Amino acid sequence: MNEVLPLGEARDPTVFGSKAVGLGEATRAGLPVPPGIALSGQIVEAVASGEEEAVSTVVRLAEHLPLPLAVRSSAADEDGAQASFAGQHLTLLNVPSPSELASAVRDIWWSANSDSAITYRQRVGLFTRPSVGVVVQSLLNPDVAGVMFTQNPMNGADERVIEGSWGLGEAVVAGTVIPDHFRVDREGRTLERIPGLKQVAIRALPGGGTVEEAVPAGDVERLCLDDRQLNMLSELALRCEQVYGPARDIEWAIADGTLYLLQCRAVTRSGR
Repeated sequence: MNEVLPLGEARDPTVFGSKAVGLGEATRAGLPVPPGIALSGQIVEAVASGEEEAVSTVVRLAEHLPLPLAVRSSAADEDGAQASFAGQHLTLLNVPSPSELASAVRDIWWSANSDSAITYRQRVGLFTRPSVGVVVQSLLNPDVAGVMFTQNPMNGADERVIEGSWGLGEAVVAGTVIPDHFRVDREGRTLERIPGLKQVAIRALPGGGTVEEAVPAGDVERLCLDDRQLNMLSELALRCEQVYGPARDIEWAIADGTLYLLQCRAVTRSGR
């Protein structure tokens, strides 16, 4: 079995992890996923151990991807309905070149085996040692990004709940800003628009890594999504439901007028 595959060929979650397989399914369904590769748990562990052959394989197969890169964990039991591991496993954005992938992959492997991650696993009833796959994708330079629920996570209403902010979506996911909040019904009609407080945007730095930039005063409370973009997101929600089923938690980004799917997972039901 190949230990590094294009995302569209990743099918086995026990080998490549749930995130990679979910993005693979999206790619095969024609959803707008940035190009990337999936690394198996076995080769990730080999890279983390410093095995030169594994490192050279990963670097060689990543060389065709447009730069810079985003590197994310994809454990076998990650992003499920019972446990999301949100905030437990490291994500590294704006890795400037394939030659720096080995260090990024090693850091992600260690984050998944950290004391806090293991404690989280035990709290949600997972007691086996994690198999940690990795997803490597081209990093977008989005104008706006955020999250979307295809079903209201607070009351179960059959409507889309969308939160967005300027720049990379990590500002929303990490709670760095108060994002704009939208509710859209299944027919695409906007039910609610609530401006947030978006004082910073996370942007990629030229030499790698990210920085929090101050948002111009006029944009702090200006809505980051217009009607056309909300319609695009509503259509993406419908397509994700057709591929994955109901009650999805989506990460998205809009770059140069194009909407991209970054992740689509089941809404986490566990409150533990």
